[in-house]
Amino acid sequence: MHSPHNGRRHGRSIRNGYRGVTRGLALDLGSSCTRAWIPGFGIVTDAESTGDPEGGSGRGRPVRRGRIVDPESCGRILSRIAGTALGTDRSETLIVLSHPVLAGPEHRAEVRELLAALGPTSIIVLDSARAAAAYAGPQDGGPLLVVDIGAELTEVTLLVDGMVRDARQAETGLSDLGPDEPPTAVVRTALDMIMEMWRQDRHGAVLGALRKGPLLAGGGALRPDVTNRIAVRLGVPVRLADDPATTVVRGAGLILGSALRKAGAAPALPGPVR
Repeated sequence: MHSPHNGRRHGRSIRNGYRGVTRGLALDLGSSCTRAWIPGFGIVTDAESTGDPEGGSGRGRPVRRGRIVDPESCGRILSRIAGTALGTDRSETLIVLSHPVLAGPEHRAEVRELLAALGPTSIIVLDSARAAAAYAGPQDGGPLLVVDIGAELTEVTLLVDGMVRDARQAETGLSDLGPDEPPTAVVRTALDMIMEMWRQDRHGAVLGALRKGPLLAGGGALRPDVTNRIAVRLGVPVRLADDPATTVVRGAGLILGSALRKAGAAPALPGPVR
């Protein structure tokens, strides 16, 4: 289990940067698959990134436990998506990509290198918790607890005024469960991280976030046996987006849309999965 205590923001202000970009692409490079949101088209999922033998290489997923394990396959996937979304001319384009909250510097550097190879004019790399909050979180700027239960990672993040105040990560997820196994271990992992964060919180932000209800994202939030157990154990209602598995990429799409509007473009906003 990992945890930082430092707040982070975007490296460049959306309000002041990205002038001149007219097109873009939002990406969620997850352990189960790579999802993209393309303005005017919707959400697409790359077949190869799911590890489906019919999808291409047959070498399995290029991202495991939130880390890139096959940069070549990952670059091929990103190149294919960028080709569909942006064409061959990548001038005046912006790519927004989310990564796990506790992704290390090596992972973040590798992501930026892969994105730079695609040739966009500008890049935004942000954590998945802030992307999820952009799409499904309250807009009051107060504390928000984001619980992201994915295929191979479970992360709990405390956001305060849009910054990461605290975070926990465990390398366990839905793929670790047997076909008929109840999600007891995954739920217990998430609850343990929330309680640890609560015990170490000196400012009451976790309590404030719990009173509003945690935001649940990822494939785990699609399962009522997961969401109901968390709600009952915490004694509070939980927040769910209309499609929790795509909350992160939709949030990245909203951030992309904001940047494009500031630059003078007018993209369609993330809508239903197509």
